[in-house]
Amino acid sequence: MVVQQHRRRGGTFAALAAVLGVVATSGCSGGGGAVADDGRGGGHSDEVLRAADVLVGAGSSKARTSMEMATGGTRVTIRGEGGYDFQRRMGQLTVVLPKDPAGAEQHRPITELLTPGALYMKNRGAGVPADKWVRVDTTTLEDGNLVTGGATDPLAAAELLRSARGVTYVGEEKLAGRTVRHYRGITDIARAAQVAEPHARASLAAAAKGFATDTVPFDAYLDDEGRLRKVRHRFTFTNGGGTVAVTSTTLLYDFGTPVSVRLPDERDIYAGRIRA
Repeated sequence: MVVQQHRRRGGTFAALAAVLGVVATSGCSGGGGAVADDGRGGGHSDEVLRAADVLVGAGSSKARTSMEMATGGTRVTIRGEGGYDFQRRMGQLTVVLPKDPAGAEQHRPITELLTPGALYMKNRGAGVPADKWVRVDTTTLEDGNLVTGGATDPLAAAELLRSARGVTYVGEEKLAGRTVRHYRGITDIARAAQVAEPHARASLAAAAKGFATDTVPFDAYLDDEGRLRKVRHRFTFTNGGGTVAVTSTTLLYDFGTPVSVRLPDERDIYAGRIRA
């Protein structure tokens, strides 16, 4: 069974809360300045535009993710950790939800399987048996699962960079003991959907319809081999008449580490009603 999510303009943030059981409201975030602009699609831009292809060539890696939302003076952060096989376009993350204000755990960690067009979740809660999986068709989500699952698919994050423009070279930095080149710019979700590889087009096309603006500021960090080591996107959409910003960060490391992803059998996918 495919669990359908209600597609409602401006409801992405509410969908994130519903899918993961996180209670939050609107907030905002911003970016900083940069130097040495290269906005003509050459030079620095070329390296960013090729980021997804280089990842596929690298094979696989471990991954850490974080997704931060602001509500008033409170920040809610969802964290994930696992691995991704860029050639098979599949990954697995363990997503940890934030604690409640009293410090108690609100939810068991959620296991997520990332595949082209579908997201599988275990320990989903909301009436789903602990031994069952929920399958979500990401092409029906108004954000294309860029934020709904609490983590941005690492390869989708790189595919978004195929439409990068106004790329600025910030400089060299140290990241986990390695020297990386830091770039800053903006990307366009609708344009990315047009130029992305086939596995990502439908989900990105759905996302292009759901956000308040197609323009997404990013910071990308690449190593000497052109591999994307870290990428941060700042998504913006409307919710209840307000503007919501979600900052999604993906960290990639230990390239070449084998990543095994086994999809659940059909009998293990939950076919019942999910509580709101």
